Amino acid sequence: MARIAGVDLPNKHVDVALTYIYGLGPSSARKICATTGIDASKRINDLTAEEVNRLRAVIENDFKVEGRLRTEISLNIKRLMDIGCYRGIRHRRGLPVRGQRTRTNARTRKGKRRTVAGKRKK
Repeated sequence: MARIAGVDLPNKHVDVALTYIYGLGPSSARKICATTGIDASKRINDLTAEEVNRLRAVIENDFKVEGRLRTEISLNIKRLMDIGCYRGIRHRRGLPVRGQRTRTNARTRKGKRRTVAGKRKK
């Protein structure tokens, strides 16, 4: 099992296994395989140590992944909250940020329903 960017990659095809790294999707994984010259259909356990080192070098130099990316995203959200813009306020209140409706739905952001007293028929 290869370890790249602090993640143990599963024994799958290289382009699929690279998507287990936070910040790498399918298209960037294919791009990395093309850059390093590694066959994307090869399995992780079949890679030589030299190929793993090439993958590691390209990912570290060309991509912001895992801890650095998570830190940057959290700092961006914190900046929005500090300046008090609309998006920052939505983040602070735990509501949808990108203009979705909240009268119905939005349960992922709002959490479990809290019942309000006085909503029964007389």
